[in-house]
Amino acid sequence: MNVLFKNIKSLIQVREAGVKYLSGEEMSVLPTIEDAYLVVEDGKIDSFGKMESCPEDYKGDVVDATGKMILPAWCDSHTHLVYAGHREGEFIDRINGLSYEEIAQRGGGIVNSALRLADTSEEDLYQQSKVRLEQVIKMGTGSIEIKSGYGLTLEGELKMLRVIKRLEEEFLIPIKATFLGAHALPVNYKNDKAGYVKMLIEVMVPAVAKQGVAEYIDVFCEEGYFSTDDTAAILEAGLQYGLGPKIHVNQFNAIGGVKVGVDYNARSVDHLEEMRQEDIQVLKGGQTMPVALPGCSHFLSIPYTPARQMIDAGLPLALASDYNPGSAPSGNMNFIVSTACVKMKMTPEEAINAATINGAYAMGLEEEVGSVTIGKRANLILTSKIPSYGFLPYSFGENHIDKVFINGIEQ
Repeated sequence: MNVLFKNIKSLIQVREAGVKYLSGEEMSVLPTIEDAYLVVEDGKIDSFGKMESCPEDYKGDVVDATGKMILPAWCDSHTHLVYAGHREGEFIDRINGLSYEEIAQRGGGIVNSALRLADTSEEDLYQQSKVRLEQVIKMGTGSIEIKSGYGLTLEGELKMLRVIKRLEEEFLIPIKATFLGAHALPVNYKNDKAGYVKMLIEVMVPAVAKQGVAEYIDVFCEEGYFSTDDTAAILEAGLQYGLGPKIHVNQFNAIGGVKVGVDYNARSVDHLEEMRQEDIQVLKGGQTMPVALPGCSHFLSIPYTPARQMIDAGLPLALASDYNPGSAPSGNMNFIVSTACVKMKMTPEEAINAATINGAYAMGLEEEVGSVTIGKRANLILTSKIPSYGFLPYSFGENHIDKVFINGIEQ
């Protein structure tokens, strides 16, 4: 798709090629061109600059962006968008006083979703997930990671991963697939965690790798789920089959999982609601991206990731939605950016950087999306007429997106 955007009020997140991610004080800088143009050729960013240099007599489509802003589409690096049904009953249980852990012990939570998924056909699962993906694209998401983890059997996990693969093939946005067989213990292994970990390593990981339906492997490293030793063994098995490491870690308890992630050069460690100083220190020694999920903190009423402490210590940080039926049933990244500002004391510049270029890095997509850079995909948000980019998180209850473009094509 070829298109010229002209009279752009502010062209936001303009970067030179080669910027992988931002850390510490770098996150407070959001390069912007006022009164700008941008040219898309063959779905990629071809050129941009001040309007005084705008091409004349452009032969492609022209979009007049007077009064509007353009920024990269959101890069949502942590979702569980493929699932069957919903869990609003558990939402009511929490209102009535039950904790996330108590609901799980009663057969709810992840196991509840696994039971529903087992009774759902692959086609039905695809159709449900397709609707959700279309919705988040309309809300500005231009790249996404989707995890399995509601199968907890070889058949169920492969069904989920095939659905993710089909979404990747049928939609224009980049989609990364992550195998999360180590999400919880299935009912038939409730009292045999060692047996499930053994089966996961010896049966599920090789089968997932053979079918080529995942790029990453993930583990829920948490008390009552998988220990640091379990996590290390599962990540090691994944690496042997070419699956890059990721971890759910420090959501409810800090048990040393962050160090495991850094030791295995995980692409990201996600959640981090509970952070110790030693966890912050160990993250300084690697290339692992910390990912905060404020939608989960909001929905479960648990602490928020200490973004201010982490960024002030010089760390990078990404933001993602954690879209899932139990603890974060929304993929609205606009809300995530606003919540990060309101509850985590991130500046608008830091939050936008975290939800674009750093989110892209957390998926291994930093060469494709996440900034306005020549050669990257033209996955862009065209805002409505707003006074500043700070208005996006400030006016959190309104939709300030006029249009979303993926590869330069209006969605």
